[in-house]
Amino acid sequence: MIDFVIDANILMSILITGKASYRPLLSYYNFILPDFVLVELEKYKEVLKSKTKMQEDEFLQWSYFVFSQLTILPNYTLSKESLEKSEKLLDKIDLKDVTYVALAVQLDLTLLTRDKPLYEGLRKQKFKKVVMFADFLQTI
Repeated sequence: MIDFVIDANILMSILITGKASYRPLLSYYNFILPDFVLVELEKYKEVLKSKTKMQEDEFLQWSYFVFSQLTILPNYTLSKESLEKSEKLLDKIDLKDVTYVALAVQLDLTLLTRDKPLYEGLRKQKFKKVVMFADFLQTI
């Protein structure tokens, strides 16, 4: 099994679409997120529900499956060093992504994102362990 850190926008997209094509992806790869993702999901729960084309019970069943396949780590597992490094990297990009980048840094994993400014900003600073989700999907 191969591990990746994903950010909230990928998770939200997976939840909204409910695509069966995500099932094998979620079963094969280990996607890891910081618990900050739960704050973001709570903030956008009505948007998620309104954008999905699934019925409420289908959406709940899909959500149960998705979350059964994810690893969500509490923020206390992030070291001071990885947080400081990610804050420095994100200083001029978007500090709300600190925990995602810190998790990737700490676990030495690739961060998958749909956030083009985040991707380009990190790459510009020579942070190589970041990949656009669409590129990831094309390679598998």
